[in-house]
Amino acid sequence: MVKLKKAVLFLLTAYLLISTMLYFLQEKLIFLPSTLPSDYTYSFTQPFEEIFLTADDGAVLNGIHFKQEQPEGVIVYYHGNAGDLTRWGNIALFLVEKNYDVIIMDYRTYGKSTGKLSEEALFSDGQLFYEYALKHYKESGITLYGRSLGTGIATWVASQNSPFRLILETPYYSLLDLGKNRFPYLPVQWFLKYPLKTYEYISEVNCPIAFFHGTEDRVVPYNSGLRLFNSVSVDKNTFFTIKGGQHNNLNEFEVYRTGVQEILSSYQSNKSEDK
Repeated sequence: MVKLKKAVLFLLTAYLLISTMLYFLQEKLIFLPSTLPSDYTYSFTQPFEEIFLTADDGAVLNGIHFKQEQPEGVIVYYHGNAGDLTRWGNIALFLVEKNYDVIIMDYRTYGKSTGKLSEEALFSDGQLFYEYALKHYKESGITLYGRSLGTGIATWVASQNSPFRLILETPYYSLLDLGKNRFPYLPVQWFLKYPLKTYEYISEVNCPIAFFHGTEDRVVPYNSGLRLFNSVSVDKNTFFTIKGGQHNNLNEFEVYRTGVQEILSSYQSNKSEDK
């Protein structure tokens, strides 16, 4: 009996210790930023302007604004959880080359951006860049694009505004849901500071939504994105299944490339009809 009590005490102590460690280390597990010196000079193959926006709490957010002479519209892009604009700016060139202006930000602690991370800050900073777009474009010409971590942010921003369309690449039902799946024996719901409940925000989105997800995604499982899609009305929404697609290689698949072109062309057609 004494040995059993000791074993139970040991397991309980280990359980509490692991839970405590996850609570304090969760930012390091979720966010994988790389930083840039303040005097770093960006270099891209498309014309761009570097921008800095100041949040209400004084944090300074760095962004890139790619500009075309006669753009078809503008895409506000919310990137994934790793790297900085030197990486994501090049990834976004795929969209720029579709003759779209693209506005892309670095989250707090990423690249040159400053400030303390929180779920509230992610949303308010996302809205800050949306408002920047509104100063330069009609709202009917704005497409929101979220990738991985950024899908929750893009969906929240879409729920608060009236963009033309929302595009989600490798989206998740919620970050809380992913955490529960990854750590099924831990009380993730008690200590996760970034639940990012995309399924709640998406219910308030009024524009068409396009989903792209690979069946071999080991970071955000395919079923998580499909569950999100099934949580809303299918009217005007589209789900593109990328067979064999993983988390970071969807652009290698023709289904993704033609799907994005199809989605962006739908805006061009709408714009022509409005003339």
